[in-house]
Amino acid sequence: MKKELRLTGSGGQGLILAGIILAESVIKNGFNAVQSQSYGPEARGGASKSEVIISDNDINYPKVNSPDLLLCLTQKSFDKYAKNIKKKSILLVDSCVNIGDNIYTDFCYKIPIINTAKEKIGKQMVSNIVALGAIKELIEDIKDESLKQAILARVPQGSEELNIKAFNEGKMLIKNISK
Repeated sequence: MKKELRLTGSGGQGLILAGIILAESVIKNGFNAVQSQSYGPEARGGASKSEVIISDNDINYPKVNSPDLLLCLTQKSFDKYAKNIKKKSILLVDSCVNIGDNIYTDFCYKIPIINTAKEKIGKQMVSNIVALGAIKELIEDIKDESLKQAILARVPQGSEELNIKAFNEGKMLIKNISK
């Protein structure tokens, strides 16, 4: 098993933290994982990318070439990275992203990640955790309990309940599509 995930958006959306949490959660389940990141020179609002490779074997190269899952929280990140995905990749985009007719995959999920964080949770800053809930539902090798543990180990003290609620809302976004 080998999965390559690329989480993209803008600085301040917590995607680097989300990538770290994903990597730590799968390591708890006995997989190997590597996480890398890049972001623009701006502290907030610049381009941001976090990549995670999960494997049950050694990982010889730490960069994602063609992701099995691509998350895009902004239009700019979609425009930049969507053309590099495979036909069988999972494309997960926020509902604010205009994908037009340029869908390069058979598996596209357009869901209100940012709006869910703002409206249902009351804090846009947990959009990354909402996204993790959705990703968990789409990648079967990611286990619910270990991902929750990794979230709780990384979020600020006092925000645990808020983040678990965000995680569960993200899972529901995908479950509601499947119905």
